[in-house]
Amino acid sequence: MSVPGPRVLVTAASRHGSTREIAAAVARWLPDTAAGRDAGLAAGFLAVDQQPDPARFDAVVLGSAVYVGRWLEGARHYAATFAPTLRSRPVWLFSSGPIGEPPFPPDEPYDAEPIARLVGARGHRVFPGCLEKDSLTFGERAMVTAMRAPTGDFRDWDAVRGWCEEMAVDLVEHLAGAPPA
Repeated sequence: MSVPGPRVLVTAASRHGSTREIAAAVARWLPDTAAGRDAGLAAGFLAVDQQPDPARFDAVVLGSAVYVGRWLEGARHYAATFAPTLRSRPVWLFSSGPIGEPPFPPDEPYDAEPIARLVGARGHRVFPGCLEKDSLTFGERAMVTAMRAPTGDFRDWDAVRGWCEEMAVDLVEHLAGAPPA
């Protein structure tokens, strides 16, 4: 009988779907990393609005789309609601939002650091996002036009895959050194 490997919850808040696609890719790619395969790692994606219980998992990846420099309310609420549980296991955060070349806006989301401290995150990555005018509301289109924000898909899938490799190694090393539960 084989011992099941670590289970990772990947959850994210997404307004128009591109951040959800990044999170789903993370859930697919984590088990397929060298460290993930060796450890028998399993990962699954559940949207943050489903309020998945992180206590059922050995580690958590929490992400959010970023609008006007902030994480979406659903991701902020999830982090606050489950903070005690999240602090008791390895957690990584990611933000999806900057668009264009060079990235616009260039700043980190201003609430990512406080959320990282709240949940005891092992790391936070910012990935370029996707901004397609056709998926925006009238108000969002007006703001994008007024700001002259670039549109298109700027996601860097190689960077996401590389981060999965890093997280898998970190998780496996962390769990190997952690005392039994």
